[in-house]
Amino acid sequence: MSDFRASLKQFGPIGIVAIVVILFTGNIIGAILVLLWASETRTPWRTLGLVSPRNWPKDIAVGLVAGIALKFVVKAIVMPLLGASAINAAYHGLQGNAAALPMMLFMVIVGGGVGEEIIWRGFLFERLRALLGQSARAKIATVLITAALFASAHFSDQGLAGSEQAVCTGLVFGIWYTLGGRLWPIMIAHAAYDVAAVLMIYFGVEESIAGMFFR
Repeated sequence: MSDFRASLKQFGPIGIVAIVVILFTGNIIGAILVLLWASETRTPWRTLGLVSPRNWPKDIAVGLVAGIALKFVVKAIVMPLLGASAINAAYHGLQGNAAALPMMLFMVIVGGGVGEEIIWRGFLFERLRALLGQSARAKIATVLITAALFASAHFSDQGLAGSEQAVCTGLVFGIWYTLGGRLWPIMIAHAAYDVAAVLMIYFGVEESIAGMFFR
């Protein structure tokens, strides 16, 4: 391995800069950079969770059901208990906006479901495993650290409520990935979660869902 390749995979200045650049260049570009980083450092894709599915129909079904169910639990139970507004103000302009819907769906499926999982679970888990090891404590720390970073990344455009939701999904998807080691079903679940969120806003049903159990 060349000196540059070795530096990319270590935690010196070049390696740290690579991590920062990946985290701050957006979900789609960042995910592409992760794959380029893996190619340059000769890191197998399987260590990023990109393992061939054993059963595509099962992974798709599990991901869809889990993602939609998680969104309803977060919207109807978790966020009301945290005192969050029933309306996602950052994206309220999407309600009934048919012109904006296709691009938004594309962004949450490709940027959220695929891109964010490659970055925040696949890449960061690999980096933290290399740094902290694979003990039980290291795995717990990895889940907590990545969930916290994932939440902070949502604060600038969605505020506190967005960060609270991201903590929930970061913990759930992080634990899932730790136990299973495969990103594909989590990507599907993440995309389903985000699509459900978008459709709740688009059809104007956020308040009714948020008030299902707590009024």
